[in-house]
Amino acid sequence: MPNITISLEKKLIDAGRNYASKHNTSLNNLIRNLLKKAVSASNENWLEECFQLMDQANADSRGEKWTREELHRG
Repeated sequence: MPNITISLEKKLIDAGRNYASKHNTSLNNLIRNLLKKAVSASNENWLEECFQLMDQANADSRGEKWTREELHRG
């Protein structure tokens, strides 16, 4: 299996390792599985799945609206 190199912030790597450990896997396997899910043919309807999840969340903005700039403020 070929290897790749990616650059990630240390904080993200540490959080990823912690998450992987809690789920009895390695960071490498976690990344492999997430990438596989992201590019698999079964995710062709990802947008519809997103809307279904939003509907299930029953969130309420109480009529408040935001601008693009407000949403992307860091």
